[in-house]
Amino acid sequence: MNSYDFIILGAGSAGCVLANRLSQNPDINVCLIEAGSKDNDPRLHIPIGFAFLGDKSKYSWSYDTVPQKEFEKVPVSEPESVAVDSAGGVHKMPNESTEHRKGFQPRGKTLGGSSSINAMLYVRGHKWDYNHWSELGNDGWSYDEVLPYFKKAEHNEEHDNKYHGQNGPLNVSKIRHQPESCDAFVKAGSALFKYNDDFNGEDQEGFGYYQTTQINGKRCSAAKAYLVPALERENLTVLTDTNVNKILIENNSAKGVECIDSENNTIQLFADKEVILSSGAFGSPQILLRSGVGPANEITKHGIDHKVDLPGVGKNLQDHIDYLTVHKYNSINLIGFNLKTIFFKFPLEILKYWFKKTGLFTSTIAEAGAFIKTRDDLKAPNIQYHYAPAMVVDHGRTSVWGTGMSCHSCLLRPKSRGEVTLESADPFADPLIDPKFLSHPDDVKDMIDGYKIMMKVLNTEPFSKYIQEHTQRPVDVNDDADIELAIREDADTVYHPVGTCKMGNDDMSVVNNRLKVHNMNNLRVVDASIMPTLVGGNTNAPTIMIGEKASDMIIEDWNI
Repeated sequence: MNSYDFIILGAGSAGCVLANRLSQNPDINVCLIEAGSKDNDPRLHIPIGFAFLGDKSKYSWSYDTVPQKEFEKVPVSEPESVAVDSAGGVHKMPNESTEHRKGFQPRGKTLGGSSSINAMLYVRGHKWDYNHWSELGNDGWSYDEVLPYFKKAEHNEEHDNKYHGQNGPLNVSKIRHQPESCDAFVKAGSALFKYNDDFNGEDQEGFGYYQTTQINGKRCSAAKAYLVPALERENLTVLTDTNVNKILIENNSAKGVECIDSENNTIQLFADKEVILSSGAFGSPQILLRSGVGPANEITKHGIDHKVDLPGVGKNLQDHIDYLTVHKYNSINLIGFNLKTIFFKFPLEILKYWFKKTGLFTSTIAEAGAFIKTRDDLKAPNIQYHYAPAMVVDHGRTSVWGTGMSCHSCLLRPKSRGEVTLESADPFADPLIDPKFLSHPDDVKDMIDGYKIMMKVLNTEPFSKYIQEHTQRPVDVNDDADIELAIREDADTVYHPVGTCKMGNDDMSVVNNRLKVHNMNNLRVVDASIMPTLVGGNTNAPTIMIGEKASDMIIEDWNI
């Protein structure tokens, strides 16, 4: 079969929702296309497993950004040169230069997308975020209008009130691994600010414990929540290991897609109703550009026919930049590798997980945190903390011997704006990703303020003992210049890119408030790329909400 009613490009957080909701009608044929493989690796289902996937995992698009001009320069190895001496001898000469540090951008490449490799934190953002979207002219996207979709998606084991759902497919539970250092972090922060038992309730501000998208001690990805229950439906086709090259466009209408399967065969699939892009903040603009949709100068230079002029495709990239402080502390109650943990703790934890689905192997790594304001005049928190009872260095790509802790300080509403574009017309080429981190001076100032408050919390009892032994990168907390240097040396994403196909009515918007692509027919974008501004929190739950809301709009528009 090569013709369907709807073709969904990407089986991530939004794509899985769409596949489930649209295929509920047995008269509608749906095809879901995923570039990655099936999610059958145990590390994708045992919660702590994501920390052991590695930076070259087949389940992740392990992208690098272009060198970030506001980051410090680092040494870069280049190909060896050859020199010939006066006697005719040949000598290989190592070459080394410096360039601005690149960022790392892992994104999910399997069923469930990034919800299958993330830290499973259930965070919606702040009410202000969605009211701001509405104020920008996006009718239907205020907090009161999106809250029903958060609730529709959710089955919350802990909270049963007007802010939470009880019958949705996405299971939300409290953390099952709560070491004493997490308690100490929350107590220290609550002494200076306040305690919050629900970051998704009446008020976001304060210190507390995150909730997690897990069920019975296992990861509850979008694939687990939405796709697995729908797989037996005869009207749903799921294609994995299938790379989308471009959307087939005739007279500004999407007719289908051209794909490359696992055996490198080019195939064409046709959509009778709509093609729906759900390939994320990097994938969706890439596919649009390869299809000839976007700014002309970025399309024609790659030999691609320019079909629809939309200058905003790939622009407006926003991401949460984050700085970690890392400290060594010798305790068997922290996560890490030493003789005690390897020979005594891990065997016990394996048994706890095997028989009870509790303990270390249910860890999200980032288990406690906070939302705080660095200034009293702010309408919503501008800094988020993630506390991890483990030493996390360079996104976990650098192994560290011993035990310890880390704390992230994340800037929630950066003013810097970046872009993503094509490196070439090759459908297998990585995109050129330039978040332009720290390009707005206010971002640096807010991050310095956030760091100072974080260190004040960490130096407060009962947590202070954990940071006294060793600091991965000592910083003078009284010297703003030293804090800024540390940020430029080490800060990077906390994995929340959005905005590259933004929703709106201005010249740089890509979709309208019903997520239909401007100046086109039968094409929508449904994923985090449609966010006009970055929400103040983790982006998985908001992306699932977008999928739920879009599903209703599509069903309404087609009267199905």
